[in-house]
Amino acid sequence: MNDETAKEREIMLVMRKLLTTIVREVTPEHKSLRHPLSEQTIQDIRACLGLITAREKELADDAGRTAQERPYFVDEPPATKVVSIAEIAKPKQDEEK
Repeated sequence: MNDETAKEREIMLVMRKLLTTIVREVTPEHKSLRHPLSEQTIQDIRACLGLITAREKELADDAGRTAQERPYFVDEPPATKVVSIAEIAKPKQDEEK
């Protein structure tokens, strides 16, 4: 990954985190209370988050990574199984004739 792509990925991450934090902070705890954002602002935030997600996916695809990267616990089984060379069975050769 080149420096330009890494920087863009970092910008997308910060923007996504900022937008979601703002929404979380202005959302009232009680459902009966009205939030201070207009419906248009909510739609604009959703559009921005959609564009950020789409660009993050493009960057991940270009870098050969999955867009669904997520943290995992060390005791969590890996998504793929690693096989050592010693475990690979040698192909059976035709017995001598």
